[in-house]
Amino acid sequence: MSAGLPADEVLASVEGRLGVITLNRPKALNALNLAMVEQLDAILTAWESDPAIDAVLVRSASERAFCAGGDVRSIGILPDPADRMALGRAFFGTEYRVNRRINGFPKPYVALINGVAMGGGLGLSIHGSHRVVSENLRMAMPETVLGLFPDVGGTWFLNRCPGMIGRYLALIGPQIGAADALTAGLATHHVLYATFDALAADLATAGRLDHGAVDAIIAAHATPAEGGTLGGRRADIDRLFSVCDLEGVAAAIDAAAAEADWIAEAQAVLGRASPTSLHATWRRMVEGKDQPIERILSDDFRMGVRMVGGHDFAEGVRAILVDKDQSPRWDPPTLADVTTTEIDALLAPFDDGAEWAA
Repeated sequence: MSAGLPADEVLASVEGRLGVITLNRPKALNALNLAMVEQLDAILTAWESDPAIDAVLVRSASERAFCAGGDVRSIGILPDPADRMALGRAFFGTEYRVNRRINGFPKPYVALINGVAMGGGLGLSIHGSHRVVSENLRMAMPETVLGLFPDVGGTWFLNRCPGMIGRYLALIGPQIGAADALTAGLATHHVLYATFDALAADLATAGRLDHGAVDAIIAAHATPAEGGTLGGRRADIDRLFSVCDLEGVAAAIDAAAAEADWIAEAQAVLGRASPTSLHATWRRMVEGKDQPIERILSDDFRMGVRMVGGHDFAEGVRAILVDKDQSPRWDPPTLADVTTTEIDALLAPFDDGAEWAA
């Protein structure tokens, strides 16, 4: 996450009355580093009040991915917890300002989402007004298996999914496609990837780009999304994930694991994810349900900074991204070993008063 990276990892241009941001770090699947989020913050700050720009479009230069998330490997490989926390403060502090800016952006904000879109990539897109997904979408919030939690305001947008779908996506982190993203309310439109350029061109040549005009232009390119499974699983998801506590959810899934492969996979994820991450995610989803976005991101910042300095994050990065042995050794090792006090401590104000500011 060094700030000394090439400036062309985020490209910005103005086409007609459209501001266009292109993520351009293809070898890393556009994983966000500190330099990139600093550039994004500066660009959106300027465009927010620029009368020459009616709307913003964010897309990827890569055919494989919109954005694979934050470059967590660069933080996780630092051996000193204090160094991880310091970099976490800098990165999350800026990234969450970008998320907040997008969430309240006063102009149409259109994300063209193709291929891999995970973690921080959802923070750059789902907070916006128009989330256009392609048939190649692979969307997920898989943080619990890495020793983290669905941050970037995930508590805000996942709690807006129908029923208990958001809890399922937050705790289990399954990859979903276009139809399921629409079912979950995470996407607003489905447009074939081959049509992305034509859609962008129509936006760039439009005489005006208010919300109504943007809606009409996107609708002219949109097509129905085929497939999807969340709708058919909705009743079971609601039944299993509406239990009053995390241990109860795990017990309900254990009891139902033989009913369907996806429930068995949920059981397996609960068995291999960080117990601390699962408890942290549960707390954020339950307590953050009705919180405003500023409070959610403030709590995300406290929890995120502390968790990247903790054992499980470094161990998750080692096991999943570095050694790739897929055998993390979590501490504490089971759900029952994680205490309420430990989760409370992740959310407590910082002693030094260095809190997140929008």
